[in-house]
Amino acid sequence: QVQLVESGGGSVQAGGTLRLSCAVSGHRSQYDCVGWFRQAPGKGREGVATISTGSTGRGRTLYSNPVKGRFTISQDSAKNTVDLQMDNLKPEDSGMYVCAAGRATTLYPGPICEWNYWGQGTQVTVS
Repeated sequence: QVQLVESGGGSVQAGGTLRLSCAVSGHRSQYDCVGWFRQAPGKGREGVATISTGSTGRGRTLYSNPVKGRFTISQDSAKNTVDLQMDNLKPEDSGMYVCAAGRATTLYPGPICEWNYWGQGTQVTVS
């Protein structure tokens, strides 16, 4: 069983930065990609960023258009975390941020995954 625990959320002013962390536990054979999603009140869940974590094509990333150039997803293999560095935050970035782990169906041009495991989320508020 894979478990994910998010941390690092909070409140920040527009233009500020936050760094979210997703701690992943469980055998690495059960997943080969990790992603971040967000959901604002009254809106559906949207994908933010994905990174491939398996031995094949490790480190490949994919970003949604609204965050491209402002957010960076990275993997810390030693700590077994996947971090989301969020710069130049905007009020529309507010929401519950959740990380997920799953299996990649393709890695090119970026990882597209089927998600099997989800965390509980961490709140981000930008004012």
